[in-house]
Amino acid sequence: MPTRIVLADDHSVVRQGIRIMLERESFEIVGEAADGLEAVRLAEMHQPDVAILDLSMPIMNGITAVGQIRKVSPRTKIVLLTMYTDEHHILQALRSGVKACVTKTQAVEHLIVAINEVCKGGVYLSPSVSGAVVQAYLTKSEVPYDPLTDRERLVLQLVAEGNTTKEIALVIGVAAKTAETHRVKVMEKLDIHSTAGLVRYAIRRGLIQA
Repeated sequence: MPTRIVLADDHSVVRQGIRIMLERESFEIVGEAADGLEAVRLAEMHQPDVAILDLSMPIMNGITAVGQIRKVSPRTKIVLLTMYTDEHHILQALRSGVKACVTKTQAVEHLIVAINEVCKGGVYLSPSVSGAVVQAYLTKSEVPYDPLTDRERLVLQLVAEGNTTKEIALVIGVAAKTAETHRVKVMEKLDIHSTAGLVRYAIRRGLIQA
């Protein structure tokens, strides 16, 4: 049986290019998503062998989606596509359960290798990513402490993307009052008391792009 894959990237042209490349290698794309929340839904529905996730996606980014996919589809191996090669993002990805990190600039060259490696139970890092991991090891780098739960991190991203409380409530499936409670709790935990401050924090943590 072919390896079954869910592919998530918010750029349709990128998804199309990756899909064509993977199908040429006889992989089966069972679902495509433009955001992390949809990727989680598709993973739960299809239980794929591999989920390929872009790190920077709207509504729910790749890192948050990793944790959710591991809950709803535990056997799915996760490959992260990223433009970031800094220590913080790579360490955060690996510790969240990602089995392979491939930079977008090297996707064509390394993605097939990464998929095959994780399906065999291994770990794969494209060369520019592995350099960051080695540097992190040498400097004993630690991922900055994150006090937020997955739900709170999702709310933070939605706030930073400019969504209203009603829109956030609709996305996460709760009442508007509950969504507002989550937003207030995020502010309290981070000791940030303005939307602008939340946006800056979200950018620093890679939840959204500047």
